[in-house]
Formats: sequence, C-alpha cells, structure tokens
Amino acid sequence: MKNSGMTPTERRAAFSLAGIFSTRMLGLFMILPVFTLYTEHLEGATPFLIGLAMGIYGLTQAILQIPFGMLSDRIGRKPVIYGGLAIFALGSVVAAMSDTVTGIIIGRAMQGAGAIAAAVMALAADLTREEHRLKAMAIMGMSMGVSFSIALILGPMVNSWFGLHGIFWMTAVLALVGMAILALLVPTPVISRFHRDAEPVPAQFKNVLGDSQLLRLDFGIFVLHLILTAIFVAVPLALRDQAGLASESHWKVYLFVLVISFFAMVPFIIIAEKKRKMKQIFVGAITLLMIAVLSLSQVSDSLTGIVIALLAFFLAFNLLEASLPSLVAKIAPADKKGTAMGVYTSSQFMGAFVGGVSGGWLYQHMSGDAVFMFCGLLASIWLILAGTMKPPRHLGSYMINVGQVDDIQAKLLASEISKVAGVVEVVVIPEDGVAYLKIDSKIVDEEDLERFSVPDEELNPESDSTPAADKALV
Repeated sequence: MKNSGMTPTERRAAFSLAGIFSTRMLGLFMILPVFTLYTEHLEGATPFLIGLAMGIYGLTQAILQIPFGMLSDRIGRKPVIYGGLAIFALGSVVAAMSDTVTGIIIGRAMQGAGAIAAAVMALAADLTREEHRLKAMAIMGMSMGVSFSIALILGPMVNSWFGLHGIFWMTAVLALVGMAILALLVPTPVISRFHRDAEPVPAQFKNVLGDSQLLRLDFGIFVLHLILTAIFVAVPLALRDQAGLASESHWKVYLFVLVISFFAMVPFIIIAEKKRKMKQIFVGAITLLMIAVLSLSQVSDSLTGIVIALLAFFLAFNLLEASLPSLVAKIAPADKKGTAMGVYTSSQFMGAFVGGVSGGWLYQHMSGDAVFMFCGLLASIWLILAGTMKPPRHLGSYMINVGQVDDIQAKLLASEISKVAGVVEVVVIPEDGVAYLKIDSKIVDEEDLERFSVPDEELNPESDSTPAADKALV
C-alpha cells in the first residue's frame, strides 16, 4: 500500500536540518545591513576592503562546498557537518576578536570555508524516501529564506545592543547551536548512499557546463547575489548619510519592505506555476530588479524613494530566488539534477564574492550611485539572456526505485516506462537501481508508474513503516 505521508523520522530530519541551515544563514547575513556603517574605526578599513570582507565568505564557500559534499560520501555526513560548523564557529571568533579589517576578512573567509551545504543536502537525501525528498528540501529552502529576512532585521538590532563584534560572537554561538541540533535531533542514517538527484557527479560537469540554458540560470543566480551583496555596500550608507535615517532605525525599513514584498510575490508564484507563465513572470521579475537598482541611483537622497526602490528590489529578489532553482530542476536532464544544482549553488556563492569586491571598489573610487548603476547594467545583460532562453517545459522530476538491474534490463525498463502517458524522459542507472524521469504531472497517472517500482527496505531504516513502493515526485 502506498505510504502517503512523511514518517516521524523524516519530519524530524527535515526540520532539524532546516534548523542547522537557518542558524548558519542567520549568522552569515546579520552583518550585511550594518557592516559598512560600523567599520570606520577598524584599522586599515577602506570601502574596497569592507566589500571584500562582506563577500569573501562566498569565495571559500564556492570553492569548497562541492568537495566537502564528496568528502561526506567517503567519511560520512555528520563528521563533515561537524567539521564545517567548527570551522564556521572559529571564523566567527576570529572576526569577533579582530580590530583590523584584515582580521575580519580572514574570519569571514573561514566562515565560508565551513561549507556544509552539499553535505547537509546529502544527509537529507539519506534520511528521506524519494517520494518525500521534495518536501524536505522545500522545508530547508523556506527556512533559509525566512532566516535571511530575519537576519536583515535582526542585524541592526543586535548591533545597537552589542556592537559589530557582538554580532560575530552571536554567530559563533549559533554555530554551536547548529552542532547541538546535529547531535541531539538529526537522525543518523544506518546507511549512506550516493544520491544523483541531490549530489553532483564529476563526470557530468562537462555536459552541464555545456548546456546554454542551464548556463543562463547559473549566470542569473551569480548576478542576483552579486547585486544583493553590492547594494548592501551602498544602501546602509545612503540611508544614514543621504536620507538622514539614524542607523538604529534601519531595521524598520527592512522589516517593512521584506514583509510587504513577501506577501506581494505569492500571487506571481501561483500564476507562474498554475497558469504555466514561468518565463513571463521570470523575465518580468528581472525587469523589475533592473528598474529597482537603477532607481536607487536616482533617489539615494530621499528616504521615501529608497524605501520604494527597496520594496521593488525585494519583490523581484524573492520572485527570482524562488524561481531560479525551480527552473534548474525543470531544465536539467533527469539524471543530472544534482550536478546542475551543484554548479548553480557555486555560482550563487561566487556572485556574493564578486558583489562585495566590485561594490566596495566602485564605492571607494566612484560613488554609491555608481554601485547602483553597475548593478543595473548587469541586470540588463541578464534580462537580454533570459529573454532569449527557451520557455521551460512544465515538468517535474520523478524517481522510481527499480532494484538491481543490468545494462540490458535497464534499457528494456526505460523503454517500457517511456510508454506511460505523461513520461517525457527516462534514464535508468543500473548502479543506482533508480529510474530518473521527467514527467508532466497533469497527464501522468502515478499508478501506471507504481508497477515498475520495488520495495527498498534499507532506505530510511529508522522509519516506523516501510513503503511498498520507493518512488517520488521531486
């Protein structure tokens, strides 16, 4: 009989891993809205070095997140996550104890070196059946989005109470909280497996990097996080020095624009998915992003103007942040989703690094308005690339556990599965014992696919029930 709900173990895994992601995200981003305001006293501080300090975590994160994920395949998920959180905590302490901008740069680089994202995703895959993996990943994704929003509001408040160094000390404590969650709440899988849907395959990098449609999305997330980091070099200073808003009141602006933009984006997400208007909404959001950052260059001396521009910016940002991973999943070949997401995530972190460096350099050598104009230029290039992308197929990824098969059986099985109405693409990987599908969920009948699946009693061994069919719409 089909098991339609997550088991208690799966729910505990999803929410506890979301807690680890959230505490780490909160610590990383609390400095964004305050860093440029409270670094004048640091020895050697310049706008360029301040921007470098803001973004350098992205460089080390981009370099190490895929290798750490691969390392977790060899030595286990939890040891890698413990190690990453320990490095993150140590980097936070280094930054907290530094009175020079160089010391904070080193601390932020160490924070990024605690690159646990891929290992956490792999652990989530170990602890959830395919049919519920999307739910677990969605829970973690939503928790990171909420945590990012809270960080922008909480950062100025914590700074007013404890100062910039207090934020870093709090970040170190949050890393220890993450380690406690890992020890006390996250289940330990009896067996860890490689998950092609959640982890990159090195042999697939060439194909993924040669896909022009996926490259457009990688460039998009690179630009989006470049702009995010760059504007936070200039916006806090514009609010304080040009618009005349006291630093301790900045959180009110962020609270207002984040709450309004969050609720405003919901109808557009529904239209994109339900009405199948994904490309139209996506291109429209990039257009709004471009208008918002260009507007900031014209209204930087007006509090009302900045608030309106930020409202438009975060509406566009939220839409794009939600749409981009969905587009990657729709466009990536059925058996290359994990690799495509790995490249996408590395592009995101690299964008944060380049954004901090370029934003700081432009502010130091030109002006805050130059930062906004540069961001607008990049958004316009992205708009051109997005406008020429192929409309995405509205397909979902689906996995069927087919058990042990050889190459000949895999080909025959793929041929049979492809005959099911609504199945667009099938790849059966014998060594995985899994069939990776792309399906049109409005057409396909899951019962037609269920007959191809076999029980997998080793998957999620701690659960209180074993599914009759190990399959999933992800």
